[in-house]
Amino acid sequence: MRVKILGSAAGGGFPQWNCSCSNCRAVRTGTFHGKTRTQAEVAISADARSWFLLGASPDLRAQIEATPELHPREGVRQSPIAGAILANADIDHVLGLLLLRELQTLRVYATDSIRRILTEDNSMFAMLQRVPGQVTWSNFAPGETFQLLNASGEDSGLRCCALSLGRHYPAYVSTRRQGEFKSGEASLGLIVESPSGKRLAYMPAVPEISDSLLKKFDSADVLLFDGTFWSNDELIQIQGSGQTARQMGHAQVSSSDGSLSRLAGLRCPRKIYIHINNTNPMLNEAGPEYRQVRESGWEIAEDGWQFDL
Repeated sequence: MRVKILGSAAGGGFPQWNCSCSNCRAVRTGTFHGKTRTQAEVAISADARSWFLLGASPDLRAQIEATPELHPREGVRQSPIAGAILANADIDHVLGLLLLRELQTLRVYATDSIRRILTEDNSMFAMLQRVPGQVTWSNFAPGETFQLLNASGEDSGLRCCALSLGRHYPAYVSTRRQGEFKSGEASLGLIVESPSGKRLAYMPAVPEISDSLLKKFDSADVLLFDGTFWSNDELIQIQGSGQTARQMGHAQVSSSDGSLSRLAGLRCPRKIYIHINNTNPMLNEAGPEYRQVRESGWEIAEDGWQFDL
């Protein structure tokens, strides 16, 4: 399985369009010791020809253009993108689907709750159903393993299993409507197994690191883990108000109960932080937080990375 990290930032990207934190200011003045990033997006393939997206980033068009493997190959209209697997209904995870509305056949995997939010509550997503067969929706339930098929039903050889991680649906879904859905389908992590048996764990939003979750991570060969915030009160410190990291559904990186400490004992050979917020000090490659992460055996994802499993 080939894995390409198309984007590695949290929602809003880095720098964020309306942010003047020290990180974003330094990028704009050319004094930042680090790299800019688009919003989190991962593409996977068993044959390097037919690709599946983990989510659908708002930055997807630019990410496709920056990735030759995802360019059209033959004919007037064609795409090697065969499908997408949705882990939640957050705007920065699904908005990119609307960029794929140009009558391209596509298979989208989602829980029943996420599919209903998009197709029943958001009229814009009807653009994905303008002609018969434009998008094929395939439901899955947390905990079950399913095949990744293209829109024509051909088996890619990849297998996926979703883990239930969070119980909060996006703010645009009304409280009444949320009550109609299964809370365990709100926010998911994905474990993808290659034909060789190697496993990728994609966990961009993890509110709590439980012992059972640690066991799942230990069976993975590569872990792409939630690196959104360095500290629990990061946004409050910077802007004087707001929610904590945990209230937003993210375990912080630092502190004794943060991911850097809680995941220190994993035998997983490769651990990579992804979905990194623009305010996170570990983006600064000249700073102590960056050094601490690297000295602890972790990597910090960058747009354009590629590896094989």
